Amino acid sequence: MYTARMDTAERLITSTQELLWERGYVGTSPKAIQERAGAGQGSMYHHFRGKADLAVTAMDRSAAELRAQADAVLTEGATPVARIGAYLTREREPLRGCRVGRMAMDPDVIDSDELRRPVEETFVWLRERLAGIVADGVAAGELAPELDPSDTAAAIAAVVQGGYVLARAAGSREPFDRAVRGALALLTAARP
Repeated sequence: MYTARMDTAERLITSTQELLWERGYVGTSPKAIQERAGAGQGSMYHHFRGKADLAVTAMDRSAAELRAQADAVLTEGATPVARIGAYLTREREPLRGCRVGRMAMDPDVIDSDELRRPVEETFVWLRERLAGIVADGVAAGELAPELDPSDTAAAIAAVVQGGYVLARAAGSREPFDRAVRGALALLTAARP
């Protein structure tokens, strides 16, 4: 699974990213991380103070990757609505959920300022980025002037995150796709 050249700390971080996405924080044990990374307990505690420290590092990495992916598609398209459309329709795995959003469902993450920080920062970034694009659409006359950019951005982010929940609950990507189509239709209807 991992190359011989990948150092132990990197294997631990990558393994933790994967396990957090699959199992959440509560379901990810230090032993599972060590087994997946092919690392011993001593190696884990040599590089990290414990599970929470390693999880924050892994969550920071996942958050940075998500922001980079989102930012890449949010620059696609000639118009603000096209850029939002690119974000909504980018390739995703709805049945796996969101690497970052999944952490918001975990009570231990929500109860810890340190663990919650990467989740909160990512969604603040996303809402601000989307709000800027909506504001550009309003300013360009592509979207109705009555649209509040911050509220609209929150709704777009909620469509994606809620779509993940609906897809996972149904065991099918169809509810996610319906939510995206609905958001796109609302954006089209919001044109002046």
